[in-house]
Amino acid sequence: MIVTLIIVCEVGFWVLLAAGLATRYLLKMPRTGIALLLCEPLLEVLLLVVTAVDLKNGADPSWKHGLAAVYIGYTVGHGHRTVKWLDGHAAHRFGGAPPPPKPPRYGKARALHEARVWFGSVVAASVASVLLLLAIWYVGDDGDTEGLRSWIFGAWRAAGIHGLIALSYAVWPKKAPVGEGSAVPARDPEDVPDRLVGRTRKDEEQV
Repeated sequence: MIVTLIIVCEVGFWVLLAAGLATRYLLKMPRTGIALLLCEPLLEVLLLVVTAVDLKNGADPSWKHGLAAVYIGYTVGHGHRTVKWLDGHAAHRFGGAPPPPKPPRYGKARALHEARVWFGSVVAASVASVLLLLAIWYVGDDGDTEGLRSWIFGAWRAAGIHGLIALSYAVWPKKAPVGEGSAVPARDPEDVPDRLVGRTRKDEEQV
């Protein structure tokens, strides 16, 4: 049941995202579109509640509960960035907004970008660990919680590997090819305020 619900939540995430963007830009109903996008966290709340009820009803802690915690953590750590990226592309494609800035490719700017993305993985591992520790405390000494503890280790191992990859961009920065050194550096999409994401050309003309 837990695995099925995780799949339903993942499918629901993309369905709500597509519906929200379509309503916002194709149907020209921005408030309704935002309301649909704001419904996405409810999917994670539902998964969390069902997982807790499953444990409360006497289910043995297993990899399914660990997977649920990691999925929720990943959504918290990286979900906002994914929505923001897709919203910028939808605004450009359907709303007449300028193209969203591409991630920087070289030097310090690329290293900072990778560090921001890695921070999302740290948040994901932290949220997953908190949920798993709460589950371990809830089950108590009577249940076998070794599987849940292994998911904590796995979450931080993944974050650590990601951190090493991000660090490599700072230790061995990629240099711009000859002729691009004087070009204006690409702006990190993470630096674009949320209030500017999805702004259409018409909105800019009114400023």
